[in-house]
Amino acid sequence: MMQERYRKQVGEMLQATARGRSRFWGVFAVAASLGVITSGGGCVERTISITSAPAGALVYLNDREVGRTPVTVPFTFYGTYDVRLERDGYAPLWTTGEAAMPWWEAPGPDLVAELLPGSASRVAWHYELEAEDPGAADDAGLIGRAREMRRETRRPTDEMD
Repeated sequence: MMQERYRKQVGEMLQATARGRSRFWGVFAVAASLGVITSGGGCVERTISITSAPAGALVYLNDREVGRTPVTVPFTFYGTYDVRLERDGYAPLWTTGEAAMPWWEAPGPDLVAELLPGSASRVAWHYELEAEDPGAADDAGLIGRAREMRRETRRPTDEMD
């Protein structure tokens, strides 16, 4: 009777151990698979490249200085960016740039795109700067234009009543 009871207990312990090992290896296999999938792939590299004519203009994206043209900067979000370019001797340029989302970045296909190594999304913008008018910086000319504008905008005192 004692032997039978002992055999039963040993059998139950062996079955519990087998079930535990089976669960362990199942969890281990899933974790290892996820680790291989996530480490084998990579994130999509998103970059904006900005060039200008002439080169060497100071570039601001959303009021943050990012460098001089030609410049390539990483970005996270698609959408519209405020762009400002400045260079001595040229009129500053304030404009916007659109970083449009490619179809493979839409929800669904993006899961696959994120796992593929070497995935990249590149946006390129080119801007032409215009030479600054040398007469615009002339102080005497500026004061003369201001006085002329004042005369044009003032109404005679008899019309005010």
